[in-house]
Amino acid sequence: MKAGIHPEYNEVTINCVCGAEYKTRSTAALAKIDICGACHPFYTGKQKILDTEGRIEKFRKKFGSRYANMKKK
Repeated sequence: MKAGIHPEYNEVTINCVCGAEYKTRSTAALAKIDICGACHPFYTGKQKILDTEGRIEKFRKKFGSRYANMKKK
């Protein structure tokens, strides 16, 4: 291998929003993640809605209760 062309491979601590903390090694400086194995719905069996950038509120403002009250054909 050539010297000086490879990125640094350092130990990093990754924190999830649920409070879980993982120590791993990476070339990137990772800090926080939104979802991990401790809080993922597939592993926990609980559904968690992640509303990033207000998408749910934007949908409700655009369609309101009109969309929810529509009759299915």
